[in-house]
Amino acid sequence: MRILVVEDDVAMAAALNRALHTAGVVADIAGSGDDALWMAQAAPYDVIVLDVMLPDVDGFEVCEQLRLARVWTPIIMVTARDAVADRIRGLDVGADDYLTKPFSLGELLARLRALARRDVVDRPAMVSVGSLRLDPAGRRVWRGESEVSLTAREFTLLEALMRRPGQVLSHLQLLDAAWDFGYEHRSNVVEVYVRYLRAKIDRPFGVASIETVRGVGYRLREDGGA
Repeated sequence: MRILVVEDDVAMAAALNRALHTAGVVADIAGSGDDALWMAQAAPYDVIVLDVMLPDVDGFEVCEQLRLARVWTPIIMVTARDAVADRIRGLDVGADDYLTKPFSLGELLARLRALARRDVVDRPAMVSVGSLRLDPAGRRVWRGESEVSLTAREFTLLEALMRRPGQVLSHLQLLDAAWDFGYEHRSNVVEVYVRYLRAKIDRPFGVASIETVRGVGYRLREDGGA
């Protein structure tokens, strides 16, 4: 296993490096956020261990920038700050796991092994299709630089389409994505909400992103209607 350790405390980084080496793990050390950004993109790593408190760019920003750069290496965020809000923020910007200092080497190694077993797939914190951008954590949507206000149901329906651009989603798939099993009036509700979405994300901008596939369902164009 080869990992990148991002830690600005020289003594801590050296001790961690020695312990990981003894456990048979190859570790590269980055002492700043800037170093972490270029190193994570320059070499393939199985996992990144990322300290939150860094002297230049903090760990949250590093994680977010890596995901925007389409670096999907699993990330464990490490910090002495154990506030729930910090853990939520770390996970929302794209981290896969969160470890609070002080921690045992055994626990860190177990988490490294667990993350290294996962397949690395695209999993952006921000979903983008053409000029459409969707922030699942903040529940916000933009067409270009213009923010679009959507209801909770509209947002959920759009997210389902944006996570599968170019794929036809059936009426049943869209119902399952945005409505619970207790919803009784399911006949034409998808068509109604697709019209709502088109009126908000397409027509004001002179584009057509949601295509109707007759007798099947709907798909979002891969270019987002650009």
